[in-house]
Amino acid sequence: MAVMMDTGSKSPSEFGDEVPGGHVDAPELRYFVMALFFIFGGITSLNDVIIPKLKELFTLSYTEAMLVQFCFFTAYAVIGIPGAMLVRKVGYMRGAAAGLGIMILGCLAFIPASQTATYWLFLAAYFVLAAGVVIVQVVSNPLISLLGKPETTSSRLTFAQAFNSLGTTIFPIAGSVLILGSLASVSAKELTGPALNAYRSAESQAIVHGYLGIAVALALVAAAVWMFRNRLPREQHDDSAGGGAGFAGLDLLKRARFGYGALCIFLYVGAEVSIGSLVVSYLMQDQVMALPEQSAGKLIGVYWGGAMIGRFIGSALLRVLNPGLVLVFNTCAAIALIAVSVTTTGHVSGYALLAVGLMNSIMFPTIFSLACEKLGTRAADGSGIINVAICGGAIVPLATGALADATGGNLGIALVLPALCYAVIAGFGIFARKPAAA
Repeated sequence: MAVMMDTGSKSPSEFGDEVPGGHVDAPELRYFVMALFFIFGGITSLNDVIIPKLKELFTLSYTEAMLVQFCFFTAYAVIGIPGAMLVRKVGYMRGAAAGLGIMILGCLAFIPASQTATYWLFLAAYFVLAAGVVIVQVVSNPLISLLGKPETTSSRLTFAQAFNSLGTTIFPIAGSVLILGSLASVSAKELTGPALNAYRSAESQAIVHGYLGIAVALALVAAAVWMFRNRLPREQHDDSAGGGAGFAGLDLLKRARFGYGALCIFLYVGAEVSIGSLVVSYLMQDQVMALPEQSAGKLIGVYWGGAMIGRFIGSALLRVLNPGLVLVFNTCAAIALIAVSVTTTGHVSGYALLAVGLMNSIMFPTIFSLACEKLGTRAADGSGIINVAICGGAIVPLATGALADATGGNLGIALVLPALCYAVIAGFGIFARKPAAA
């Protein structure tokens, strides 16, 4: 049965006005949600800058370097369902504050990782950081759906995702200057023993400084969210799902629409992260753009910036066009751009791959809203399962990196895997083009 959050003796107007249709009229909360989308988007995309840095420092293969994404996105599989349970227990705003606190701990964990120059400690820090991101994301997606009319959920979530993309555009550019820009002329391959450890420790300080700055910003946002912890009206979360306390929401996978949508979230995040993780190395190739590392890193902003622009445009288009058919168009266009990129050279090859970001723009919010359509009071459970599916960002990039290593570093062949992911998603667009049954 549905459970209500305890609101004490306060009236609904003190928390936000509940309006017909089950949504909430609390405009100021939208700003907080947009800020949350901005933050976790930026932190996620910063991995694309860190990967080439750590690859050089620890002389890693593509597969080993992709362990950064593996550890980061594995947190979605581990924390997704417990995160949904936490949100059901404490509510959206308190859940967001808890997630932000865990993210701060993750940022601080980079300090011992740098001091010891140990790769696995960096990976552990990424897992902790991602655990907080997962909880914040479990809150953000259903909350943005709650803060408006149900019939405009796809449009509103796409608009919120545009702020996510704003973060993914700004963070890599800043990170390229602060992190990749600090790469010394000497290479880790030229050093051994104590000299190598000292080099790794000194060079990784750029990473630490970046995440300490993020920790300060997170603390300010967490304080603001906590001040508004009682702003929502009586929250309703359905605890009637079968499956036991540790498996809340898994029964939703029996719904064909939701199950297929969860699979597509897995594949979409995997494809998006795979391309973002390889784009610096791809643009550095002689047959592509032959760019130095820092210049290639700055172009990550073009990849994510395309997603940002596409989401602002898509927010308007999804109000008048069928979301499922828009999803089909974008996935087919992404496949075509990958094909152009791997079959050409020079700037055409490079910018064709970067343009995939524009096609990615509406995919996550559209898949999410189509999969979770008419879940009602089970929105938190649905969001938890969807966030588990985001672990595709751990599996698909690792497989893509392994494919690149198996083919002698041929990134063109490796990009076939993300293209196949987009093909499956196109099928979901066709499947979910009609409204969901109640």
